[in-house]
Amino acid sequence: MADVGVHEAKTNLSHLLRRVAEGEEIVIRRGREPVARLVPMGPPLRRTGQLRGILTVPEDFDSPLPESVLEEFER
Repeated sequence: MADVGVHEAKTNLSHLLRRVAEGEEIVIRRGREPVARLVPMGPPLRRTGQLRGILTVPEDFDSPLPESVLEEFER
């Protein structure tokens, strides 16, 4: 993990962001005090349509459940 001062971070932000994108973490300090940490974002939590073509939703998806299944829920 690298440490840089605020002035250096402002001057070299594009370079620091490239390093972070490659997986490095960078601490930004004001004097001796750490005030921020640049870290990679990581993958998005969800991507819409990721399973398109793999999973299908049947036509009767929202149809009422059979009585036998409903009885199991009420036990």
